[in-house]
Amino acid sequence: MYAGTQVGARDDTDFQVWAQLGVNNICADPPGDTRNWKLEDLVKHREKVESYGLTLDMVQLPLSSTPLEKCQSPNIMLGKSPERDREIELICNLIRNLNRAGIPAAKYNLNIIGIPRTEPTSGRGGSSNSTFRWAEADQKAAPGIAGVLPEEENWDRIDYFLARVVPVAEEFKVRLACHPHDPYTPPGYKGVTRVLGTVDGLKKFVQLRESPYHGLNFCQGTVSEMLDSPGEEIYDVIRWFGKRSKIFNVHFRNIRGGKLDFYETFPDEGDVDMLKAMRVYKEVNYKYMLMPDHVPHIAGPNAQGVAFAYCYGYIQALLQAVNHDGKSRP
Repeated sequence: MYAGTQVGARDDTDFQVWAQLGVNNICADPPGDTRNWKLEDLVKHREKVESYGLTLDMVQLPLSSTPLEKCQSPNIMLGKSPERDREIELICNLIRNLNRAGIPAAKYNLNIIGIPRTEPTSGRGGSSNSTFRWAEADQKAAPGIAGVLPEEENWDRIDYFLARVVPVAEEFKVRLACHPHDPYTPPGYKGVTRVLGTVDGLKKFVQLRESPYHGLNFCQGTVSEMLDSPGEEIYDVIRWFGKRSKIFNVHFRNIRGGKLDFYETFPDEGDVDMLKAMRVYKEVNYKYMLMPDHVPHIAGPNAQGVAFAYCYGYIQALLQAVNHDGKSRP
C-alpha cells in the first residue's frame, strides 16, 4: 500500500509537486468529457503522467458523486431504458479501453442525491470543516428527478448495471471501485433509501455479481459516518472488506462524531485512531492507494495545496511506522 491522490492537477506543476512529495501514484482524468475519451486520449494521458515519474492507478467513470440532475450518466440510476443501456455500453467501452491503455482501475458512484451537508463547523485554528447534522437538515426535503424510489427498485437498478459491467471488467481485468453513499441518511430522505449508506448495504453490494474486479473505493470517512462509534467499530469493518479483497482504493480521512451527527477533520484530530486503522490495512494485505479526501478548508494563498500536502505527509509517516512494526531498532 502506498500514498496516492485524486486531486485534479491545476496545471503541470502539480504533477511535479506530487513527484517531489513522493506521492507517486495518482487517480487523474484526461482532459475533456469522460464520455468522449478515446483510446488515444487515455494512452496520451498515461504517458504524460508517467513522464513526471508518476503511475496512473485509476480514472473516474462518468458516474460521479453529484446529484443525478448534474450526473453525466443519469439514466442508469433513473432506470430509464433504452437511455441507460447506451450509457452502460459507453462505460463498457471505456473499461475495454482502460485495459488497452494500461490503466488498471476506475472509480465511480451510484449516487442519486449527491452529498448532503449542513452548515460547516469551525475547526482548529478557525478552519472550516464539512458537517452533517440530521437535526439541522431539511428532513422533509422534496425528492429530485428520481422521485420516490423504493429500496427494492434501487437495488434492482444497481444490479442491472453490475450485471452488464462486471463481466466486462473481469474479462479486461479492470478493477471497478464504487464509493459508498455519503452520508447515511434515514430511509426515504429526498425520496430515497441510500442502500450503499450502511455497512450491511455495502456487504450486500460487493456480493452481488461476485468478481475479483468488483469492489469498493473504500471511503473510510464515509463508512465512519455510518457508525454509532467509529473509533471502536471501523477496524472490524476494514477487516471484513479487506479480508475479502474488496478494497481497491482508500479515502483515508477522519471525522468527529458518528451517524447523523459528524464533521470532517484532519486525520490526526478525529475519533478514529488512524495508526490503528493503517495497521489493519496492512493486516489484511491491502495493496493499493491511500489518499486524502475532503480536507478542511484553511487559510492562505494555496489553501488546498497546503492542506493536502499535510495529509500526504501524515499518510506517509503512518506507512513508514507500520512498515517498521516488529523490526529491531539499530
